[in-house]
Amino acid sequence: MNAKRDNKHDADKHSSGSALPSPGFFARVRAYFLTGILVSTPLAITFGLAWWFIEFVDSKVMPLIPEYYNPEAYLPDGYQAYGIPGFGVLVMLVFMTIVGWFTTNFAGRALIKLYERILGRIPAVRSIYGAIKQILETVLANQSNAFRQAVLLEYPRRGMWAIGFITGETKGEVQHLTDDTVINIFLPTTPNPTSGFLLFVPRQDIVILDMTVEEAIKMVMSGGIVTPPDRRSPEQQQQPRVSSKTYEDIDVLREKENNPILVSRNLPEGQKPDNTGTTGQGEDDKHREDA
Repeated sequence: MNAKRDNKHDADKHSSGSALPSPGFFARVRAYFLTGILVSTPLAITFGLAWWFIEFVDSKVMPLIPEYYNPEAYLPDGYQAYGIPGFGVLVMLVFMTIVGWFTTNFAGRALIKLYERILGRIPAVRSIYGAIKQILETVLANQSNAFRQAVLLEYPRRGMWAIGFITGETKGEVQHLTDDTVINIFLPTTPNPTSGFLLFVPRQDIVILDMTVEEAIKMVMSGGIVTPPDRRSPEQQQQPRVSSKTYEDIDVLREKENNPILVSRNLPEGQKPDNTGTTGQGEDDKHREDA
């Protein structure tokens, strides 16, 4: 009976003509305009950046080509001002490939060792060259895990979270000075992810994210506007993995001298903390009281 009564009520409601009003002309035009912006803006920015890169490379490479081998010299008079867009990029790619092929030969390896030995004797140049070479070898190596995982860590304080990227395991003096096993974390800034901070975070304090590095970079660059979907199962989504408490069941008390005393909240009522070992002034206070 309840179902019949509900259906009758719905039928009366629809028959009364109380349907939602359709959007007006200006509302539809505004929706079309916003949709056009969302579609055309990424395409325009991508095309603009690609065109700027092509023009920049062409402007640096084309003047280095002899006029006899430069195809722009054989264009008609009305088209020489436009040139051949992208030809400089093609020349650069071919040149890099030839250099890579040459360095795999015996003569190429010997030549590289020779000029590396020469650069190693120049104080200012050898440090810059060594750092750039080490970074490129780490990033471009096939077996490298640099920037391959996005992580979640507490920064700049407990209770605030940030997205970072693993660049490798900490080695050398930094690892030897720390008791925990720490990981190199690159923390990018928004909206420019090329700048950031290098943090050495204990392994147990980082959370590996399921999102890809590309998705994490998009989220950082957009300031959180672009949020990747959670591809985990519904059961995993309902189970939080991390939590943060600012003091973690610890109250911070201060004496007149502003010395902090850490007191557990689980102390029985009426029991006073023993601050002798905490502040280091228990004996001095006792001597002052006896005096």
